[in-house]
Amino acid sequence: MNKPELVNAVAAVTEERKAATGAMIDAVIVTITDAVTTGDTVQLIGFGSFSTGARAARAGRNPATGAEIQIPAAKTVKFTAGKALKDAVNAS
Repeated sequence: MNKPELVNAVAAVTEERKAATGAMIDAVIVTITDAVTTGDTVQLIGFGSFSTGARAARAGRNPATGAEIQIPAAKTVKFTAGKALKDAVNAS
């Protein structure tokens, strides 16, 4: 499902206009992005949690040449599925 399909599905359930639904979905995405960017954890009970994590610097290999390279440390985004989402996926 892509974003326009999500907007259509949510608009059908809420019986709102697609434009208003699209704006609401955009606002939710921006709010979650802002919170996770500042280091907060966003928990949506039953769905899951968005948070940040850290990946340590490490050595890797260039697949084209086989030469060893240094991969720098980086922040990463983590999503942990909630129990209700896990149960729904496993039930289908």
